[in-house]
Amino acid sequence: MEEGNELRENVGRLHTTELGVVRIKRNLSLDTEDVIGWCKEQISCFDAVIERKGKNWYLNTDNCIITINAYSYTVITAHKVKNKKR
Repeated sequence: MEEGNELRENVGRLHTTELGVVRIKRNLSLDTEDVIGWCKEQISCFDAVIERKGKNWYLNTDNCIITINAYSYTVITAHKVKNKKR
């Protein structure tokens, strides 16, 4: 099974807390009230890279990383990818 399929198959279970919504909107400068809907769109993107490390899924897409608990499908946080200076 391709890594990330389990997350895609359970995308309907995705949720977060009120504080999670505030944190994600702030960290990504999102201008939407439907943060979970936005995250679901990112998961379904063809070029999204999904990787499971321990208890979390890490979704790397559109210059951001979204962290999702692998057991409860809670979106924990998200942040922009920082460009490394050489």
